[in-house]
Amino acid sequence: MAGVTPSPDVSPVSAATTNSLYLRDSFCLDLSNLPDASNFVLKSTLQSPHLLDSPNGFYQGNGFLTRGFKKRPRNMSQSSTDREMSHDGLMQGNGPTSNDSRSNPKKRPSSDTIDYPRRRATIACEICRSRKSRCDGSRPKCRLCTELNAECVYREPGIKLDAGDKLILEHLNRIEGLLHSNLVGGYSLATHSPSGSNSTNEELLARSTSNLSVMGMIPPMNGLGTWHNLSSNISTMPKIHTTPALHLLQWPMIRDLVSRPYDPQVLLQLEMAREPLCLGTSLSLDLSNNGTYVQAFFERVNVWYACVNPHTWTSYYRTALSHGFREGAESCIVLLVLALGAAGAAGSISQQPADKDAPGLAYFSAAWALLPSLMTRNTMLSAQCHILASAYLFYIVRPLEAWNLLTSTSMKLQLLLSAPGRLPAHAKELSERVYWNTLLFESDLLAELDLPHSGIVQFEEVVGLPGGFEDEGEEAVGRDELWYFLAEIALRRLLNRVSHLIYSKTSPNTSIAALEPLVAELDYQLAQWYEGLPLPVQFPHSRVPLSNPVQTVLRLRYFACRTIIFRPYILAVLNDESAALDPNVQENCRKCLEACIRQLEHITAHHAGHLPYLWQGALSIVSQTLLVMGATMSPSLSALLPPPHQMDIIIDDVVLEIERYAHLAPSLSLSAEIIREAEERRQMFLRSTGLKA
Repeated sequence: MAGVTPSPDVSPVSAATTNSLYLRDSFCLDLSNLPDASNFVLKSTLQSPHLLDSPNGFYQGNGFLTRGFKKRPRNMSQSSTDREMSHDGLMQGNGPTSNDSRSNPKKRPSSDTIDYPRRRATIACEICRSRKSRCDGSRPKCRLCTELNAECVYREPGIKLDAGDKLILEHLNRIEGLLHSNLVGGYSLATHSPSGSNSTNEELLARSTSNLSVMGMIPPMNGLGTWHNLSSNISTMPKIHTTPALHLLQWPMIRDLVSRPYDPQVLLQLEMAREPLCLGTSLSLDLSNNGTYVQAFFERVNVWYACVNPHTWTSYYRTALSHGFREGAESCIVLLVLALGAAGAAGSISQQPADKDAPGLAYFSAAWALLPSLMTRNTMLSAQCHILASAYLFYIVRPLEAWNLLTSTSMKLQLLLSAPGRLPAHAKELSERVYWNTLLFESDLLAELDLPHSGIVQFEEVVGLPGGFEDEGEEAVGRDELWYFLAEIALRRLLNRVSHLIYSKTSPNTSIAALEPLVAELDYQLAQWYEGLPLPVQFPHSRVPLSNPVQTVLRLRYFACRTIIFRPYILAVLNDESAALDPNVQENCRKCLEACIRQLEHITAHHAGHLPYLWQGALSIVSQTLLVMGATMSPSLSALLPPPHQMDIIIDDVVLEIERYAHLAPSLSLSAEIIREAEERRQMFLRSTGLKA
């Protein structure tokens, strides 16, 4: 498949980078003298064969990696390293910092837009920063803002952040304000598409936002794409939308593939009626494999969640050990890490024997017994326990139980974040990790199930992005992997924008013509997300299988996002075959179907993300499969697909794969039944209409 082509005004990534691997010795725990904490031995550090390593470079203002600025090795893949380095390896500080920055120099500003470090320190207003032009620094308004009649906002200078701290989000928020103004003020994007405008998007944004602010339609911006008014945040999941898989069963052609109508709420109803999770006390707790499971956690699991500090793990373990793993938040965290480590060591739960306990269940059961005492405690450690427990519940495909824990986590976070001083300074970095995990999990659930929103999203513009755990003096047991986590935050926000702008039932855009500029812009933002990825995680667009699970998952997530961006064009053709005569519609249908096939043609590639995403990924697969099934029944759309015999093989493999998941959850069991019946009826349709020999 050809890669996504960005706008001509943005050059592709041209700078290369060199991977710098900081290999470590093996990890082991001496458990021969349990539970005597004084004899605890931790020979730290891990060797991670497939996770992320920082390049010898850093990000320039254009968002691309530049060679020549070396960083000191640290246990962080993207790490926030020393802030004082020159071209010989020492970066200079950039002026006074806020209180938060002084307490933790790794922190980034609490904004969704990210500043890339420059070689010279300047104090520029936000508009000049966004255009990367020289600001004359005039107060109260600089020359450019005066010409544009835009609000001139100066940000206090702070410590510049390096590559890992300032990952990828700048481009995704480039014209969020412009999209918003289109919704609330009728501002047309049609004449200012990424490829057709002579003015810069930032200039258009400045003009339109300034005018709307004067009219009182939107509050002043605090940085590009940033509002404090929750109702105007288009990067959140809408409360009513048609993104979920079963909504496709209401589409023309596709609805003929099932023998009866399905309420889109049926998956939620099945999960609500499900037998409760039974965790008996008879499960024996074998601590002899602790070392193996801790190593597996930091090598294979923490990359997805980034919420356990490798620097403080030793002290957590010692505390838990002194309590005999029977009380306290530290004991709960350690047990949950062991449960997830056992899961990571075992691989996809879909490959485990159905008649045996899930890997790590004994550890999880012991941790579950400790959770009631932590549910009423409003501390960050308690919230961390809830996030780790939710992660394990997603692994064993218990989405509704995970949601219940997430709502509790959300309430704790909202309480801690709602007033200054409630959150200790040393817990700030952990709070950011827990917050974004909560928001990501909730967004994934809201994308498929009609669940109440917890309200956690209202703090999205207040909470910063993680910037690296502080070295507590203990030798770390692994690297602090952040590249995937930050990339997923940015992509999830873009996925939410797609749902908000295209699939929200309150969206004013009802025709293909009205959607065209939005689709073009969203696809442009997806291309920018891809180009902003650091090279060690930037996957190739080619069809070659990847050995790196992080790249594999990001590639699948990329194509899932591209599918739903262009999906309305498939509906247009299924509604009216003549719509495909429009070359633009036909091309966008091709992009959608190509993205679908890229997710389905090597179906076992999804195993790489089964620990965090099996349930969400399975429903996404069902959605894409129903879409291509409907396309094979359309003369115009089938011409854009691989040959019929190849499509039969792809669909058969998908049906078999989803059937392997059926025993894991009632929602997946029904999904397997639906696509099995759909395939049988599709074959009958093709034979009866002569579309298949």
